[in-house]
Amino acid sequence: MTAAPGLREVFARFRPFLRAERGGLLVAAALLVLAALADTAAIWMFMLITDEALAAGSLDAFWTPGLSWLGIAAFGAASSFGGTYLATRAAERFLVRLRAHVFAHVQRLSPDFFARRRTGDLVARLSGDVEAVERLVASGMVETGTALFSVVLYAGAALYLRWDLALLSFALAPAFWLVARSFSAGMRTASREERAGNGEIATVVAEGLSHVELVQAGNQQHNQDAKLRAASTRWFRAKLAEARLSALYPPLVTMVETVCILLVIGVGVWEISAERITLGGLMAFAAYIGYLYPPLQDLGRITMAVTAARAGSERLIELLDARPAVADAPIGTAGLPPSRSGRAVEFDRVAFRYPQATEPALRDFRLQVRPGEFVLITGPSGAGKSTLARLLLRFYDPEAGRVLLDGVDLTRLPLHAVRDQIGLVPQEADVLHATVADNIAFARPEATRAEVVAAAREADADEFVRALPEGYDTMLGERGALLSGGQRRRIAIARAVLRRTPVLVLDEPTNGLDAASKSKVVAPLRALARTRTTILISHDPELAELADRVVVLGGEPTSRLDAVAAWPVRHDVPAGRVLSGDLSAPVPDDAPTVRLRRPWPAGLTDPLHARGRP
Repeated sequence: MTAAPGLREVFARFRPFLRAERGGLLVAAALLVLAALADTAAIWMFMLITDEALAAGSLDAFWTPGLSWLGIAAFGAASSFGGTYLATRAAERFLVRLRAHVFAHVQRLSPDFFARRRTGDLVARLSGDVEAVERLVASGMVETGTALFSVVLYAGAALYLRWDLALLSFALAPAFWLVARSFSAGMRTASREERAGNGEIATVVAEGLSHVELVQAGNQQHNQDAKLRAASTRWFRAKLAEARLSALYPPLVTMVETVCILLVIGVGVWEISAERITLGGLMAFAAYIGYLYPPLQDLGRITMAVTAARAGSERLIELLDARPAVADAPIGTAGLPPSRSGRAVEFDRVAFRYPQATEPALRDFRLQVRPGEFVLITGPSGAGKSTLARLLLRFYDPEAGRVLLDGVDLTRLPLHAVRDQIGLVPQEADVLHATVADNIAFARPEATRAEVVAAAREADADEFVRALPEGYDTMLGERGALLSGGQRRRIAIARAVLRRTPVLVLDEPTNGLDAASKSKVVAPLRALARTRTTILISHDPELAELADRVVVLGGEPTSRLDAVAAWPVRHDVPAGRVLSGDLSAPVPDDAPTVRLRRPWPAGLTDPLHARGRP
């Protein structure tokens, strides 16, 4: 495990999030300094009351310092309240801003990043670790500054009153630092283990709740319980180590403080007997020393808190250092002009290998899809069908070759502009814990209810939605637990319809559905394809009749053979099948046939042009 980052690195990384709060933090620090000044003045008033009023037994001598003390105490209380409130407000605003930044960064990372990370651990980093950084950078800075000023102020007052006694008292001050220093290493190790254990707990709980049917069906509750116990045991041991250190530190510091106070009082009694200090002066001096030690303790406590927070900052910096798999175009880069008839899609000699994979998913792949064309892409599992959708949406960039929209390389377009052009219905239809209307309008939150209903009708979802208990306002359970598989797919299709994108990609929309559900999902696809370019990825041969063209990805994923189109010269034509071998070989007469809905697009007279045969 790498060492925790130094304080300089931590502050350099997170200082930008404090800029908006500098004014509030400075005012808070100033008010807390005024509160410390008020405490110093109040102690001085106490000395005057003791020496002038109590010693003389004069009530007249009491009123002036007494009322002054009261006014100073009220001013100090108001300053302390204002400083504490403003410091807390600035720290929490910093926390909100930092968490939003980290979340936005995580959302830009590629799917591969999440495939290699545990969701629960990411949640823990966005919660506990962000709060640890806030305690280190925002709250810690104010507390440290205030404690340092208080130490200087009370030490200065003690020196002014009796410098010799003050120097004697200061002789034991380094003991506070030594105690804190001796606890730091153990606190850092315990904090790192505690945060890792907390991430494991979040992961086990998230997985168990997300896959509760799988767990129950397989009678694996005991295994999940065992995983949680193991993670909880790791967290418990680390937390207990933290608790031991935290519980042991204050008594040790109190012992050091007690020794110092007793030393001061002992010497002070001797000084009073020699008439070198008054009783009020000794009591004020003891008060200054008593006020001096708490901020010294605070500095030691802050040192331990900083040590603990560095473990959280290490995990957060690791997360922020993760880079997206694709680079966005420079700010200000223009997108594509509006389109009402779909866009041309082209894969030009594309090669791609997933991170950590040993074999390429695509090699020298070529395909042209004309604007408004409906293309079905089929083939065996692992041939790279879904990879095409991921490349088109720029979840990844190809290792070689280009992916183009209307002849423009996707890498030259802003990411948001690319994804504004493409509607995706994924293989796993995502349904959120929200109302039906909110689920459909997820990608267009500003859509009106009329637009949501119209999209549902186009997706053949309006009828079953209205049959739900509260219609479009029905709250769907986690992952759409209230809906069937086919209904979830139609909600996902309605979501894509509402976006009105020029390109629509459907990834296995009928996978796992029975005949009745499949027909409900397939019914709206023909109408949806009329005004946009549609790419349908499916194993289902029954969907071929919907397409203008069928592209078969065949052979092994490493095969160079990629895309073949159906012949345009006959109504019933063989489906081009790509096999490992000679691309120029004719398609046999007994090959499977695909019934085309409309003529071959003008300009593509050679069926092999779709794959760009060299």
